[in-house]
Amino acid sequence: MRGRIFFKKNRRHMAEMAQSSSRPRVLSGMRPTGKLHLGNYMGALANWIKLQDQYESYFFIADWHALTTDYADPSRVNQNIHDVMLDYLGAGLDPERCTIFLQSHVLEHAELSLLLGMATPLGWLERVPTYKEQQENLTGKDLSTYGFLGYPLLMSADILLYQPDFVPVGQDQTAHVELTREVARRFNQFYKLGDREVLPEPKVLLTPAPKLPGTDGRKMSKSYGNTIQLTEPEAEVRKKLKTMVTDPARVRRTDKGDPAKCPVGDLHKLFCSAETQAKVHDGCTNATIGCIECKGWAADGLVQVLNPLQERRASYTPERVEELLIEGSRKARARAQETMAQVHEAMQMPLSNKKRF
Repeated sequence: MRGRIFFKKNRRHMAEMAQSSSRPRVLSGMRPTGKLHLGNYMGALANWIKLQDQYESYFFIADWHALTTDYADPSRVNQNIHDVMLDYLGAGLDPERCTIFLQSHVLEHAELSLLLGMATPLGWLERVPTYKEQQENLTGKDLSTYGFLGYPLLMSADILLYQPDFVPVGQDQTAHVELTREVARRFNQFYKLGDREVLPEPKVLLTPAPKLPGTDGRKMSKSYGNTIQLTEPEAEVRKKLKTMVTDPARVRRTDKGDPAKCPVGDLHKLFCSAETQAKVHDGCTNATIGCIECKGWAADGLVQVLNPLQERRASYTPERVEELLIEGSRKARARAQETMAQVHEAMQMPLSNKKRF
């Protein structure tokens, strides 16, 4: 990834490049913490792929957010950005059908966060559930920083900058959207353009969250080391599944089990056909198949999902990945500047109606 891209075109020209659409608008993003895994795919990406045909969609890579916890060693951030962009493209996000961009290439994210921070009460940030949770869980890092305290407000700016109708998130992220709604409400109380509110309150668009266990039976998470990456070779997928935990009732081959109580059974529900699921249920409950055979069928279904994704991913050169990210960031910045022009005017900021330096 090359250095920061500086856009020299003036605001009017950039605004002309903004996407216009009569469809409702959505926005979401991910932090670049490394290659994405099946949990990221099922929890977000698979849903985003559907949304890009139903909504005017903006999906970004939140590289500034990565620094809120990894500020002491950002050496992997650039590579992680590249990997996440490749995973976006491989999964099926299409730059022709949605806008994919890099947070730090749209400087208006930082500007809006600064302006919103002037009127956001400190207590609102301190009560965000993940603020104390992450401080307790990430004990090896000093998170007593301004950046970490303020990351929910930066997230609010990320959202409000594009004036979206909806934010697709899982249940565990709804608190962040509610904070965003409060921030927008407070801004709109102080600043208006006539009778019009500048920052509409976005609604939550709950993402279906299927039960996807990791190889140890717990929720799939990088912090648990139990993930299957989207780029995992077939041999490695099969190797990991062979060691995956199963129904504890099946100690011996002759013990009967219950797929509903087995993490491998959860994989079958997501990635295998109804016919295979029926075979698994019959074989497991009657002890006519062993767990290794069952895991092999789960691997077959999983590989059928991963293979086309990996083929698409491999079709992009590093140069093309960078081009697409720059093009998407240019489109996003044009849209962001439209919002900021309204924010400047509502706040009666200097140069709000003049060409800025």
